[in-house]
Amino acid sequence: MKIAVLGSGSWGMTLAMHLLKNGHEVEVWFYLEKDFNQAQETRELPDYLPNVKLPLELQFTMDMKTCVSNKDIILVAIPSHTVGMTISNLSHSISKECILVNVAKGIENNTLRTMSQVISHALPNHPVGNISSLYGPTHAEEVVQEMPSTIVAACPDETSGKIVQKAFMSDSLRVYTNVDILGVEYGGSLKNVIAIAAGILAGMGYGDNTLAALLTRGLFEMTRLGVYLGAQEQTFAGLSGMGDLIVTCLSTHSRNRHVGYELGKGRKLKEILEEMKMVAEGVNTSRSVHQLISKTGVEMPISEQIFQVLFEEKDPLVAVEELMGRAPRKERHSLN
Repeated sequence: MKIAVLGSGSWGMTLAMHLLKNGHEVEVWFYLEKDFNQAQETRELPDYLPNVKLPLELQFTMDMKTCVSNKDIILVAIPSHTVGMTISNLSHSISKECILVNVAKGIENNTLRTMSQVISHALPNHPVGNISSLYGPTHAEEVVQEMPSTIVAACPDETSGKIVQKAFMSDSLRVYTNVDILGVEYGGSLKNVIAIAAGILAGMGYGDNTLAALLTRGLFEMTRLGVYLGAQEQTFAGLSGMGDLIVTCLSTHSRNRHVGYELGKGRKLKEILEEMKMVAEGVNTSRSVHQLISKTGVEMPISEQIFQVLFEEKDPLVAVEELMGRAPRKERHSLN
């Protein structure tokens, strides 16, 4: 298959190499000229994938419209806040037969759309069944080393989902399918907010008990909002829910956990973000979750506290005290 990869960061490039090894013809679009030149000249991108050689067969370009023309699959691996504008600019270059596979995780600020909804809005005439999202507990640093990993191809059309599954499946990357694209996207996006909370707790010096409580109650919050917005409850027990939540909250590879960890150490958000080369999607998603809480009335105390820590400079210790001091109640494992 002919595949375009929009985005040359760690995840986009890792998947590009993975697809190339699977026998596909792959072309990667670069946004930054310095990265493009470096990749062309040295076949390396040390800021994103240290100690990794980029295959000579991998094609690079800075011409986005040429990159996506006449492709069977377009992999969207750019920051979530840029997806809508980017895809809209390409609307006349993408054929209706092409399957778009999004790997950006986030909920668009103000519109509160998931990434598949953002893409569909940007391509109003494109078949909804040819828009999918590929989410799961998969850090690029481990996938690029071909460590056994699992991921889910979410698509409302089963046939398209199976095409994506076949394109990405390998001995080291096991791909599942799921028609509940909303559930998969909400799980993969909302967990980034909880991962910031996990980092904060680690930075403050709290231990395993506190982290276990956060993951358990955080997953319940994610599920409660997702179901309210039309997702299926069981999806959150899967790879893009519980699976992605575990890896993003526990792994030192996690950019969202890193942001939280530095906040827990007392640093300011602005200086943390300024020194990062890659995007921590949970920061923008936290703002969207706050907007969704205000709009829907869904109770999400952990997520709301994280918003206040990020954007209202609330002391993380006060946030923990308020969460622990909430009124007692029965434990619930299900929304039913």
